[in-house]
Parts: sequence; structure tokens; C-alpha cells
Amino acid sequence: MNHFDEASAAVQAALDAGARYADARVMVRRTESMTARDGDIEDLSSDESAGLGVRALVGSGWGFYAVPDLSTAAAQAAGRRAAQIAAASGLVAGPPIDLVPSEVQVASWESACEIDPLSVPLSTKGDLLVRATAAAKEAGADLAEAIYQIWDTRKWFVSSEGHRIDQHIRECGAGITASAYGDGEIQRRSWPSHRGQYATRGWELVDEIDLVGHAPRMAEEARALLSAPLCPPGETTLVLGGEQMALQIHESVGHAIELDRILGWEAAYAGTSWLDLSKLGTLRYGSDLMNITIDPGIPGALGSFGFDDEGSPARKRDAVRDGIWVGVLAGRDSAAVAGLDYAGSVRSDGWRRLPMVRMTNVGLEPGPHTLDEIIANTDDGVFMDINRSWSIDDRRLNFQFGCEIGYEIKNGKLGRMLRNPTYTGIGPRFWQSMDMLSSETTAWGTPNCGKGQPGQVGHTGHPAAPARFTNVRVGVRG
Repeated sequence: MNHFDEASAAVQAALDAGARYADARVMVRRTESMTARDGDIEDLSSDESAGLGVRALVGSGWGFYAVPDLSTAAAQAAGRRAAQIAAASGLVAGPPIDLVPSEVQVASWESACEIDPLSVPLSTKGDLLVRATAAAKEAGADLAEAIYQIWDTRKWFVSSEGHRIDQHIRECGAGITASAYGDGEIQRRSWPSHRGQYATRGWELVDEIDLVGHAPRMAEEARALLSAPLCPPGETTLVLGGEQMALQIHESVGHAIELDRILGWEAAYAGTSWLDLSKLGTLRYGSDLMNITIDPGIPGALGSFGFDDEGSPARKRDAVRDGIWVGVLAGRDSAAVAGLDYAGSVRSDGWRRLPMVRMTNVGLEPGPHTLDEIIANTDDGVFMDINRSWSIDDRRLNFQFGCEIGYEIKNGKLGRMLRNPTYTGIGPRFWQSMDMLSSETTAWGTPNCGKGQPGQVGHTGHPAAPARFTNVRVGVRG
């Protein structure tokens, strides 16, 4: 069954009520998650949500209205209401709103999926989490926790310009954390990242992660961290693992290049950006090794789709090329305001939320080195990986991050383990100090990116590889 008729009815009702543009999205989403602790299932939840959201543009005012009812009458009422809200919004003086052109699309898209995660028996999934946490406990963890999450989303999109698009997107992932308790502190190790690995793939991803096989090592390393020396404070050469690089990209690049932030539209809650549109195309963001792309077409990455929630097709473009800032994440209205000719980065987290500029797959292209080469060419420094904490100002400029584990680097070799490693920096200065970059790229998934009022949770992907940075402050406390 499709829901184009309901979406079309909402759009036509909005036009009949005075809108000069309207679009509607019907979304049906099924979710499932389970957590385990110390060999026992702690929580199981599943949900199904369906509804329709309508956007209408009257003059220079947007209106949005959503209903959990997929009847034709409810869709028409929602379209009329969206137009009424848009007309009321237009009474407040503001700049004219146009939309950059969008090629009309009549299409279907489905993400690749080898094993439908919702078809895997609950007993199989529960047994995996139980065995993984039990293995960590047996290896010495004081607390072992594991989780999986699944999202199955179907969308039907119709616009007054003629778009007619349906998509089926399946996402899932899992992870495990082992914690050890010491004298006044807790150390933890996570696999494969601090919240697990997630992708626009099927259950085959979870099988590949091998939670049970890695659980004992996580417990052993958490225990070892309790007696490891603290990361010494100072300025040194820093090597970051790929998972931490993904978080670095997310926080200090991905959010900074969101055009609604740059224009000040998100200042009330999510903040602004240190970037100035007048410097697009000329500003040096990082070293020549820094090549950041926006690519929602990466197969299997968590920020992938066929079309965004305005009907723009997934297209790859540069955000930073050879260290120079050249592109942004944009929607059709924000791009028009900024004088740009592209959009393609607008999504919402459900039918009841207004689509907004969100990260897709924002990633760092591979470099010419390997991690082994980076370590071998470092006489004195620190290696850090797996994020533990993050803090960044609302302009996405000054940051401080903590990692789960660190290692001393001496004379080109990894040395002793270091506890509570942290580092701090200023975005462009930090990225300009990157002098070595690995070719060993993984597309890390972030399933919990928050933005908007009311708040929305976005799914983003970040291709990243280990990299080296010079003259970085590490071991910052407090």
C-alpha cells in the first residue's frame, strides 16, 4: 500500500487555501531496541508510528501542520491548516523567501539490506546481547552493557511542483560497553564505539561487529585503565583514531557548515557558526590534507538516502577542498537566501516534525598514509581513540574532548596505556595542524544528533580515518 493519494490531497488543499508552494510527507516508521546488562535482558521496546506532515508557503511565511490520521479528510484539513499558519507567519515582517530550483522527481529508492533486522527472531537478538555482556563480566568487568537499535522507515513525498517519491530506509546497529570500578573513578571501554556502530544496512552489520568476540578485551582494557598513569598535560603531537575523528568532524565541521546556523536561524537553541558566508570559497579551514565531502549517496552509511525531505536527490559535493571552505549543508529556502544554487540536506526525524537542515554523510576523504606509518613517524606524542566526552561552544569553534583510552608514543612506537586522555583546541587552528592522514577509512554512524525546537534526533554518517595533529594541548583537567 502506498500513501501518495493522502499526500496529494494535503498539497492540493494547501494550494486551494492560498499557498504558493506546498509539500507533504507521509511517514510510517517501525522501531525496535533492546538492552542487556550483566548477562540479563534489561529492556525491550518496539513502536510503530504513522502520520502526515504538510508544509505550505504563503508569501514569505512558512506553515507546518501534522496529523496522525491518514484519511483523506484529515490530510485535506492538515493542508488547509498549514496554509493558514503560513499566512499568519507572513504577517511578521521578514525577508522574501524563495526556493532554489529543484528538478521534479518521480522515483522510488530503497536502501540495501541483506538481512531484514526486524525479521531476526527476538530470541536470537537477545541471546547475542546476553552472551556479549556475560563474556565481558567473565573477563573482569564490574558492569557490562549492550544494546541494539533498529529503524524501518517508509516515506511518501509529494510537492506542488510535481515531485512524487517513495523511499524505504532500514537502519540498525549495536554496541557493548564494559566498565571497571576503582578508587573513586570508573573506567570504561566500548566496542566498536562509545555508542555502537550504526548504518543504513541490515542485521549483517551487527553480525560483522562481533560483540561477543570483542567483549573480553573491552573488560580487560577497562580494568587496566584503572592503574594506568594519567595522560600528562602539555602540548604535544596528537594522533587520533578513526572513531574519535568521526566525532571531531561531526562537532567541529558538520555542525559549523549547516547553513541555517550560519544564517542565524538556529541561534536560539543549537547556536550559530563561526563561519562567515562572505568567505565561502576563500577561507582556510585546515591543512591541504583536509578534504571534507557531503555525500548522502555512500552505500550503507547512516546518513544515506535517495532523496532528502524536500525531494532533492542525493548528490555529492565538497565542503572543504585542499583545506579551503567551499560548501555548506543547505535547504532550498536557506540556499536561496544565501545566493547558492544547491540544497539537498533537509530532513526531519518523523512525520510530526518540520524538515530542517541536517548533516547527511559528512566525511574526511582518505589520506596517503597508514596508521602504522603515522605512529612510526612520530617521535613523541599521544594516541587517543573512542570518544568519552565532548564540549564545544555554540559557534562550533572552541572544543575539548575526552577519549576512553590513550597510549604514549615514543620513538615511533606505541608505549604505555594512558588514563583519562583529553585534548582541546580551536577549530581552524586544529585542522590546519593536521600533517598526516591515514587511508584506512570507516563510515561511522551517529544515531543521536540533536537539533531544533522542538528537538529532533538525526542520523548522520562520518567517513573518517586516523590522523596526526601537531602542537595540541592534551591532558587538560576540569
